[in-house]
Amino acid sequence: MNADVAAHAWIDAWNRAWRAKNPGVLADVYAGDVVFRSHPFREPQAPMNYAQDAFEEEGEELDLWWGTPITGGNRAAVEWWAVLTENGELVTLAGTSMLEFGADERVIDQHDYWTTTPGRIEPWPGWGASQAG
Repeated sequence: MNADVAAHAWIDAWNRAWRAKNPGVLADVYAGDVVFRSHPFREPQAPMNYAQDAFEEEGEELDLWWGTPITGGNRAAVEWWAVLTENGELVTLAGTSMLEFGADERVIDQHDYWTTTPGRIEPWPGWGASQAG
């Protein structure tokens, strides 16, 4: 298994899903029995259900940035940054997804750490190493 290839496939899937507000795009990058936690203090849920709920709260404005994955073994850490409208308010959301991949390069475990702040803040120069996607 190649964690770098798997992480880039994950980035591509989330980038396409988020922009299209289509959680179905994510199905190919997650194992059927994935453990997905969108925040450290939340219970696991299906990633497509989480995405559907999140996309429903978001408006049309969306700018996304993806950091270059940091990989080792069958794991990856991916930074992401978004400026979007959520429940009618412009917010900036920044976080990191910690990913573990199975032998088929699909995510078997994911947990995210993120924060949000009101308004538009773009990533600082050098953020995300060399940015992907």
